[in-house]
Amino acid sequence: MNIENKNIVNLNLKKDEKILDFSDFQKQSIKFDINKLQEAYNQIVQTKKFEDGGGIAHFGAISLTQIPGDPDSVKGSKARGVYWTKPDKSGKEVSRDISIDESAYSEFIPDYENTYFKEVFDTLSSKYKLGRVRILLKEPRSTLSWHRDPEPRLHIPLITNPGCLMVIDNVAKHMPADGSVWVTNNTKYHNAFNGGEENRVHLVACVLDYKFN
Repeated sequence: MNIENKNIVNLNLKKDEKILDFSDFQKQSIKFDINKLQEAYNQIVQTKKFEDGGGIAHFGAISLTQIPGDPDSVKGSKARGVYWTKPDKSGKEVSRDISIDESAYSEFIPDYENTYFKEVFDTLSSKYKLGRVRILLKEPRSTLSWHRDPEPRLHIPLITNPGCLMVIDNVAKHMPADGSVWVTNNTKYHNAFNGGEENRVHLVACVLDYKFN
């Protein structure tokens, strides 16, 4: 389903052969209308604020799916979910937050059914087994922690700038806001940062049936 599985660049730095392997960033064959995506985003933020995930700095999420009939399933730590990180110089891995049953998040939140995101959700759901679907905010000049997640993530950039990069292992990539769909290997250690001076906003879905080689 992907059309850009690999893009390897030989930089030949410092007489040693350096290879950048972009296979953890896989561009998909599907594409959406970026103008309609941005219009839908603007519709939602007129009435809905980003959840801070229980007080985490520089984190913001608006959930588009929930456990059926359970609006509390997208609040607090449940806006984030479990991840693993190495927070100090010891390099010891620790877990954060609570485990989420991603497969239970099958209901598109009714408040957003009149937006283009419903069409996007229906299309993606026909091609992938999805968990939570969220709009994630990265504020200017901020970064995520260095961490890994339980499963890959599907990204559709809605608003971005050249200073926004995602880093997986030691490879960094900018994903443009042009309606393209990417699946990233979040089971490896990674982060994302926004080095620009405006918000970075992505639609992000947990993908439960996508395998990286």
